[in-house]
Amino acid sequence: MHPKALIDEAAALARTVLRFEQPADTLVSAHFRGNRSLGSKERHALAETTYALLRRRMLFQHLAQSGRGPTERRLVLLAWAGDARVRDAACSPEEKAWLEGLRSIDTSTLAPKLRHNLPDWIAERLQGPEFDALAEALMQPAPLDLRVNTLKAKRDAVLAQLQAEGVRCAATPYSPWGIRLEGKPALNQWPLFKDGTIEVQDEGSQLLALLLDAKRGEMVADFCAGAGGKTLALGAAMRNTGRLYAFDVAGHRLENLRPRLARSGLSNVYPVQIAHERDERIKRLSGKLDRVLVDAPCSGLGTLRRNPDLKWRQSPETVAALTDQQQSILASSARLLKPGGRLVYATCSLLREENEAVAEGFDAAQPGFRRLDAASLVDPALCEAGCLRLWPHRHGSDGFFAAVWERAH
Repeated sequence: MHPKALIDEAAALARTVLRFEQPADTLVSAHFRGNRSLGSKERHALAETTYALLRRRMLFQHLAQSGRGPTERRLVLLAWAGDARVRDAACSPEEKAWLEGLRSIDTSTLAPKLRHNLPDWIAERLQGPEFDALAEALMQPAPLDLRVNTLKAKRDAVLAQLQAEGVRCAATPYSPWGIRLEGKPALNQWPLFKDGTIEVQDEGSQLLALLLDAKRGEMVADFCAGAGGKTLALGAAMRNTGRLYAFDVAGHRLENLRPRLARSGLSNVYPVQIAHERDERIKRLSGKLDRVLVDAPCSGLGTLRRNPDLKWRQSPETVAALTDQQQSILASSARLLKPGGRLVYATCSLLREENEAVAEGFDAAQPGFRRLDAASLVDPALCEAGCLRLWPHRHGSDGFFAAVWERAH
């Protein structure tokens, strides 16, 4: 595609995404499906430019005010994440001069919100000694983490194979199953992916399965299974024995689990679509399960490196609605546990009201459960006040929270 046409394409995509009517990844995928003529390098440039724009939207909108021409075009020229020669070839002499002039601006002297690129309500909630480091980390692209399916291979063997094939990768520092890749290779064509030896899963998400510590032969539930990344990790930890329920209210997400399940070699997983957390199929299992993982619906603000549009799509009102739902789901899931059973409540949020506040509310309402110290179950360096607390700037993973309980005998 001619450089000018590609910049126009990027501006059209930005115009759609900046309406925030749907998740950015959904809109980017739809744009590519409607433009089959785009090559892989062109798709990569468009996607990365879109996400770069979303990460630093406030800064780019501020800088764009000094330029001329359509707003989305100016934003794309500022955020361009493809080959710089393509952008330069598409620019008019006036645009080149404008971009050159902006390079002399010392962004460290700009207003705080133009440096951290967070809405005021989020910035206020995250203030603290490490705020600047956290805000900067949230504007960086996330690495690509894999989980090795221990039913099929050992991590060291897979790591050695990938490195021998020239893949730049290393073992994750905290999960014993994880491998972190450099770049974003086309995994779908790798034999190790096709045969279920590896799955894409952030290290933080892998650690939730470690916290639950599901054993052979147990009855376990992944209460909000989604597309099943944690379900697959739990099934492997159970060595394909026992019974593992994957509950979710969204049938399409459970459908996405099925091909992954087929690749994994697991036969102990039972996907179940439920209407809500009080579904009769849930009630029938009351008091029967050994372990339950609740990775609750949340704001997702711990995943801003991957989903930067969330900071512009969420609001204090949406978070307030989520916390009510989180409390309800946690209370319902707790009823599934037998005496001595383990409950893990988790989110990929950074906000106290979705994390510690929900756990404290459960403590007050459920005297039949006692808290377990997460530092006794995973690396204490990952824990704060007895809970798992992962931070992108400290741990290199997405932001995660988890609290752990045991039901009284």
